[in-house]
Amino acid sequence: MALTDVQIRNAKKADKPYKLPDGKGLYLYVSTAGGKSWRLDYAYFGKRKTLTLGAYPVLGLAEARSQRDEAKRKLAEGLDPSLAKKRRQLEAKAAAGNTFGLIADEFIDKLRRDKRAEPTITKNTWMLKVLAAKLLPYPITQITPKDVLAVLTSIERTGRVESALATRSTIGRVFRYAIATARAETDPTSALRGALQRHVPISHPALTTREELGGVMRAIYGYEGWPSLVAALKIQALCFARPGETRSMEWPEVDVCNATWTIPATKAKMRREHHVPLSRQALEIIQEMRDIFDDNRYVFPSMMSGKKLLSENSMNSALRRMGVGGDEHTAHGFRSSASSILNESGEFKPDTIEAQLAHLDASKVRRVYNRATYWDERVRMMQWWADMLDAERLGR
Repeated sequence: MALTDVQIRNAKKADKPYKLPDGKGLYLYVSTAGGKSWRLDYAYFGKRKTLTLGAYPVLGLAEARSQRDEAKRKLAEGLDPSLAKKRRQLEAKAAAGNTFGLIADEFIDKLRRDKRAEPTITKNTWMLKVLAAKLLPYPITQITPKDVLAVLTSIERTGRVESALATRSTIGRVFRYAIATARAETDPTSALRGALQRHVPISHPALTTREELGGVMRAIYGYEGWPSLVAALKIQALCFARPGETRSMEWPEVDVCNATWTIPATKAKMRREHHVPLSRQALEIIQEMRDIFDDNRYVFPSMMSGKKLLSENSMNSALRRMGVGGDEHTAHGFRSSASSILNESGEFKPDTIEAQLAHLDASKVRRVYNRATYWDERVRMMQWWADMLDAERLGR
């Protein structure tokens, strides 16, 4: 006879444990301490076995019967319900251990193994560990699109629209890595396409006349700030590399004898080694840094720690303190300044300028990244550029 809720509630402990049958092998087991649990007796290939379904009242009568019926279906398929339960428990335990933070760490390690540029690794780490920090402790299989959206909208509300979009993309790459390594089945970020504000690209502001650039150079040379920051700004103006490449310059990359700065492929945006001819002015600045920071890894160490490079916004922040507005000029803007002024000068071939900027002309598929390409003219051009900056700075 089937049990009722009243019978189950009224079942009391006894000197010995006992069973209250419900039918089809299901019964309520009452221990000597009064604890109640649901159990199912069944036969698997002639062997008698017992499956504990769960404790009462957490598991009610209706749910216990539902689990019994599910176990019967597994038996009909030739599966052992006890083994299926143990497998589910192991999977749940594994899923709980595979947190978003753990898999994010593995993803970052993979970026390093793939020889991605250090600025790329740093930016991905910042997005995952800082912007998406709320997701780190959660099992990756339990994170929903709503959870991810909450993180992204909190970034968006601060006005960092581009960061929110980039973080969504990076979180998605972590989920796809988890899928590829059999620890997740879906990517919740795919459901969020169009949910965030669209980013409208803004070009890096830049001054494009010699006179204007001369004013910026006077401000930089007159700025009394942290020595490596001032020097980094000077090198940024003289060499017009990408700011991340300038900030992360290391001593082994500098060949003073041959007046060359070699940016390794791991740091270069185009993933190709890039060579920069160093003018006399650039060599003087680097020598000044060697006199001060020769025992450091980076040519331009941070004032916060001699072992770390300058922060991503340090050069732009310094320009703002000098009175150079963010809508006027940026550290990256020196690249546009050089491109405009060098092309207008008529002194150098456009390909030479593009080679020095480490650009690729996709329409003609011109490979202009090796050291030999236009090298002699690039050496002359970089000295011309440095001399021009001096002339404008000094009002000659």
